Amino acid sequence: MERRDFLKFVGATAGAAALSQADILAALAPAAIQETVAGMPRRVLGRTGRSVSIIGFPGLALSQKEYDQARCTKALHDAFANGLNYFDVAPAYGRGLCETRMGIGLQGLDRTQYFLACKTNKRDREGSLRELEHSLTELKTDHFDLYQLHHLRTHEEVKQVLGPKGALETFAKAREQGKVKHLGFSAHTTVAALEAMKGFQFDSVMFPINFVEFFLHGFGKEVMELANQQGAGLISIKPLSHGSWPQGAARPREWWYRCTETDQEVARAIRWTLSLKGLVAGIPPSWLDLVEKAIKAAKSYQPATENDVAELRQLASSCLPLFNEAEGQAELDYPNCPYSV
Repeated sequence: MERRDFLKFVGATAGAAALSQADILAALAPAAIQETVAGMPRRVLGRTGRSVSIIGFPGLALSQKEYDQARCTKALHDAFANGLNYFDVAPAYGRGLCETRMGIGLQGLDRTQYFLACKTNKRDREGSLRELEHSLTELKTDHFDLYQLHHLRTHEEVKQVLGPKGALETFAKAREQGKVKHLGFSAHTTVAALEAMKGFQFDSVMFPINFVEFFLHGFGKEVMELANQQGAGLISIKPLSHGSWPQGAARPREWWYRCTETDQEVARAIRWTLSLKGLVAGIPPSWLDLVEKAIKAAKSYQPATENDVAELRQLASSCLPLFNEAEGQAELDYPNCPYSV
């Protein structure tokens, strides 16, 4: 779909699909805070029973070319010292660099005190098994607390992973062996997320949930509803997204979507996303300065107010959605995201 056609699609559908103020307020039902560590709130991640920080560390951030290992290690340890105990990574990030850097950087921290999540984008049993074993080696651990199917998009992908000789066979066996404790997935389309949940009882669901997509076309609403019905832990990816880049806009970051930038913007976006029913945690964009701002916002977290909703709804009306549900894909502009989150 050409960009001009995509924008016509948005213009034709966003208004009809946009949620009312009542719908938006009804979606707000903040999950209970289980505990607070070093000022960081933690919640129980669905059926896992594990208490995780409401902000997770984005392993993809460790791929930025201006960071060396020392900077990455410091970022990981600083986050942990600030109460963050949820670390997320995948072999696709930095083509393996992020796993290597995180594996080194987490050394010195008590393994029993943090929740380590990894993913695989391999859809078959053998490929996912090889990737799992490699990831365990790179992360210098004997188990993952959460192992996830990465970036599900299509019916065909879901059918393959759930079918004979699919990746889920690797997941199930690894759980029996204690190599993974809990099973989940990340998805970028509603159809893939819903089909995955209907095909297997996953412990967690990662999905792009943020004020822009939710307010403009209700993106994420159906996924949240089914995850809540099933008791799966909901994790927001791209919680600080400000939507797609407008044509010709100045781009302060070489990233494939706009981000909220100021402390105030970040705090407001975090408040709203983390106030949605069943939503446990959010993974901020992959820049260490934004991770630090997200941690700061999380440590002062309060549930979203009606005023927050009104302001964000107004702000969203001037944004372009990043996700094109009709095409089942993101509107990738600059740069094409090389590491599907």
